Amino acid sequence: MAARETPDEAPDTPRPSDAPHVSDATLRDSAHMAGVEFGPADAAVIADLLVRTGVDLVEVGMVSGPGSKDAALIDAVHEAVTPERSMTLVVVRDRRQVVQALDEAGRLGVRHIMYSIPTSEQHARLKLGSPSDKFLRSLGRSAVAEAKDRGFHVTFSGEDGARTPRERLVPYVEEGFAAGADRFRLAETVAFLSPWQMEEAVGDLTAIDGAEIEIHSHNMLGMAVANSLAAVRAGARWISATVGGIGERGGNAPLAELLTSLRVIHGDTRFDLSHLTELSRVALRGAGLGNSFQSGPTTEHAFAYELPGQLVHPEAYETLPAELVGNTRELRVRSRLTPALVKWALDGSGVFADPEEFTPWLAERQAREGAPLLDRDAIRKAAVDFQAA
Repeated sequence: MAARETPDEAPDTPRPSDAPHVSDATLRDSAHMAGVEFGPADAAVIADLLVRTGVDLVEVGMVSGPGSKDAALIDAVHEAVTPERSMTLVVVRDRRQVVQALDEAGRLGVRHIMYSIPTSEQHARLKLGSPSDKFLRSLGRSAVAEAKDRGFHVTFSGEDGARTPRERLVPYVEEGFAAGADRFRLAETVAFLSPWQMEEAVGDLTAIDGAEIEIHSHNMLGMAVANSLAAVRAGARWISATVGGIGERGGNAPLAELLTSLRVIHGDTRFDLSHLTELSRVALRGAGLGNSFQSGPTTEHAFAYELPGQLVHPEAYETLPAELVGNTRELRVRSRLTPALVKWALDGSGVFADPEEFTPWLAERQAREGAPLLDRDAIRKAAVDFQAA
């Protein structure tokens, strides 16, 4: 019998210069996960542990314009690990909004931004108001150029990139790099690809001259780590993960599984794995998940949302419908209440309350009570209280 290969002898072991960088999106992607909100104190601890583990960049917060709600979170992470080791997402919808968002990012001391730009026709139609690939390329090019002119390090994304056809995605990526972008992130927003399909898709992007590519996978099909490794095999230089796989739609590539896979499969010993258990405990506690969070389509969080568009247009976000696996679609929210969420919760309930009047009343009550978790039933019960008030 042939001797078993050691990790150092594995044929796909990357040379040290080829070993992937790792970014962690726990403090950013969790903002999309229904009902999950980290405070500045937990954010600082998590960021510090991530850097001590060897993670290259800590993603924190989102900025879409003036008065970002994540300002305190961003400040805490900057204090803990410096702006150079952190990255903040900037939402892109149109050129005027980009300017306002970059003004806010600059005010907060952000050095490294990651643009969120929807690339699939379906997401572009919903979020940009146009499925036009010409408009997509123009918007991406102008957004990158504006940020580079201001001195930001720029990662630009392909939101829903895994479902974006090659003939639409590749020209968009080429133009982003031509405008000066430093890195492109392929977002598997909707879990869609097998590892061999991922390798082919990423190979199309790494073939672009001078392209630095990152992969960000969701785990609804349980292949986020496998797809991340396949992306590296195809030449991707960065992998995005989250602690415990925290994230919407079945979670993201879980950091512990990713780093241990890199060690076992590729003999990659760059990371200090001793912090992983503490990271998981701090993150799951801070997220209000205890030790219960698991990734995949059957968990109570898999189809829970707090963004109106995801509840109104679930087909744009779900790999498979909740009903197919016997699960249900649910709203879970703490302080990120909007009239659109309230309207969705009340529809079909027989409880009638004007969302524009009821929402601020409910938000005020939430603030007084310490932002307890609200689901659809809790919002409906609150609407009854509102009517009686």
